Amino acid sequence: MFSPQQIRQSFPVFQHFHDLVYLDNASTTQKPQVVIEAERAYYEQHNANVHRGIYRLAAEATALYEGSRERCARFINAPQAKQVIFTSGTTDGINLVAQCFALPRLEPGDQVLISAMEHHSNLIPWQQVCLAKKAELKVIPFNWKGELDLQALKDLLNPKVKILALTHISNTLGTINPIAEIIALAHEQGVPVLVDAAQSISSHQIDVQALDVDFLVFSGHKIFGPTGTGVLYGREKFLKEMPPYRFGGEMIRDVTFEKTTFAPIPHKFEAGTPNIAGIATLATALDFVESLGQKNIAAHLQILLAAGMEKLSSIPGIQFYGEAAQKSGIISFTIEGIHPHDLATILGQQDICIRAGHHCTQPIMDFYDIPGTVRASFSVYNSVEDLDKLKQGLAQVIGVMG
Repeated sequence: MFSPQQIRQSFPVFQHFHDLVYLDNASTTQKPQVVIEAERAYYEQHNANVHRGIYRLAAEATALYEGSRERCARFINAPQAKQVIFTSGTTDGINLVAQCFALPRLEPGDQVLISAMEHHSNLIPWQQVCLAKKAELKVIPFNWKGELDLQALKDLLNPKVKILALTHISNTLGTINPIAEIIALAHEQGVPVLVDAAQSISSHQIDVQALDVDFLVFSGHKIFGPTGTGVLYGREKFLKEMPPYRFGGEMIRDVTFEKTTFAPIPHKFEAGTPNIAGIATLATALDFVESLGQKNIAAHLQILLAAGMEKLSSIPGIQFYGEAAQKSGIISFTIEGIHPHDLATILGQQDICIRAGHHCTQPIMDFYDIPGTVRASFSVYNSVEDLDKLKQGLAQVIGVMG
């Protein structure tokens, strides 16, 4: 059975803070003991630079680093490990595709298509390359419930669109977008697709071959792994065509003062010394997720979502944002007369950790004409008891400020 109380024991932070109610998982997840131990073990037993030394420690470090690449490839069913590029996170992966794939292809009048619910990291990079090339940034709207307008998407798809970049799960609304259907629609028009899987990677089994997706990005720190780690998966044809945009050691094949030739994928995109310990440890985080089962995680999030909506609905003056039919374990709301930051501050004093603000999605706030929301986001160690404590905490805040 899936027991959040038992799983909680695997996370040292809850041993240090017994009453902690951590509901900010859309921002970052806590780390299990096995992940913490794996990173420490790397520094204690294997620390060396990768791909450069022939002594034992260097060979071990390289094996761990490249072994993690193989593990990531299996996790998303990539055809080949070399199609997995290590990055510092989702933001870095999106910027790499924007600069190395979109920028060289865009001409004045071309278009890049995103949705209106994107995190700023999947908006600003495309906005900037469009500005640089006098291209147009087109936006798929969503309705009041937080569901994408698929008819508008169909109307926006045309040969001028050079890439569609879309979140799988909205970090603010919790909406689960139908990415398989959207990818198929885009490909009918010859449009490549990038999927931001930052919010879905821990709870959804993603098969890049079955989806036929062109690019996929996610962050290690949102899947119980180290911060400063991430993955960019890319279609081999595109990765081979793309020029690098960071230059230095490791990503070269041959260098003279007149000319440099670059290493093949994946290494041409991995200049300099990477976060070796973090990337090596990422494999342990993926093992941890698979030991729990992504279907089990998704089912648990649905239980928490239903319980949370039921419990919070009785709070006077509450307004929910994001009530799509297909939704993950994220609840965004406001309470009439109380600023979201005040709610989060007072709850934080009770060790109830929630997020307040625009959640790096200011266009969503503009759509609803609000300054921000309070967001509770769930993970494997959260329980219905956490939701009871959240409700009690909100009641106390209303009693003081209402």
